[in-house]
Amino acid sequence: MAQVVPSAPAVARRSARAIRVLPIGDEVQQAPHEVPLADEGFTREEAVSISVYEKTNRSVVNITTRTVRPDQFFAAQVPSEGTGSGAVLDRDGRILTNYHVVEDAQQISVTLFDGTSYEATAVGADPLNDIAVLKIDAPAEILHPVTISSDRRLRVGQRAYAIGNPFGFERTMTEGIISSLNRQLPARNGRTMKSLIQIDAALNRGNSGGPLLDSRGQLIGMNTAIASESGENTGVGFAIPATSLQRIVPQLVANGRIVRPDLGITRVQETENGVLIASLLEGGAAERAGLRGFRFVRQQQQRGAFVYERTVVDRDHADMIVAIDGVPVRTVDDLLTETEKHQPGEEVAVSFLRQGKSVEKSIALDPERE
Repeated sequence: MAQVVPSAPAVARRSARAIRVLPIGDEVQQAPHEVPLADEGFTREEAVSISVYEKTNRSVVNITTRTVRPDQFFAAQVPSEGTGSGAVLDRDGRILTNYHVVEDAQQISVTLFDGTSYEATAVGADPLNDIAVLKIDAPAEILHPVTISSDRRLRVGQRAYAIGNPFGFERTMTEGIISSLNRQLPARNGRTMKSLIQIDAALNRGNSGGPLLDSRGQLIGMNTAIASESGENTGVGFAIPATSLQRIVPQLVANGRIVRPDLGITRVQETENGVLIASLLEGGAAERAGLRGFRFVRQQQQRGAFVYERTVVDRDHADMIVAIDGVPVRTVDDLLTETEKHQPGEEVAVSFLRQGKSVEKSIALDPERE
């Protein structure tokens, strides 16, 4: 049975074959190592790998967690431990990792390259995208922030390097290529993680949260899961791209959470042609724009001397959303994905069918209510 394994904790099921997604659980401004060539006995490919490691390995941290869970057979609390990886974000001690690495942890410890360990606190988390930011109180001079790439031009076949702590072996590097782009994996609440990087560099349990690097030693992603039938590496790994991290991490640092845009639709019904609105948030963006959901009609029926009342749902009254900003919408995930490409306060063009007629309205998005 194939699984997708987050390199620390565990899992979501996928496909007819039940493929599971398992989370795979420095810049000190030191100049990149001068590529050592024939005079030192290295090939150019080896020299690049050495340069990447020497530039970045001090940015990688080992994360251990302690969690207390209730035992289902005995009236007791059972402690459990987990491990994962992370990367230093800045000299203020912020650490980037996967949410599943630290989920439900009562105690989090971060070990730096020099072996010193620090208790960590949570700064913010986005469970939907499996991203978390921690903070440790460590001296700035021993913190070596990773450089996040601003280059969005990733290519299939491009070399990729992963550094993490598989099975607790600290700052282990593996390398391979980007084997595909824009992959999707199941996320929480029926949502989908999109735009993931697929790599063939070996990832195993404990690699979760570690950096995926390019040949310049810059972070292009965060390793998060592997596809596997055994629970261990089979050459198919996945990383959250740097573009997603650059969008989400600043919000986690500033707010502790993601403030998502809200269209003001609370329930929908998926159909083959679009998403039918069942109910709207009172006073929300969609209601203010005049969109309509199901209408409830009270009917009376005479039966002999008695009059009976019943409530009938009028679905024909509801609008069916077929596109957001011109992108077709068929599922709830489609609707949320296209909406979340915007920020609260921005407008989206919502195309919908109202009793068979095509309508389009611009709707100003609200911030999501807590």
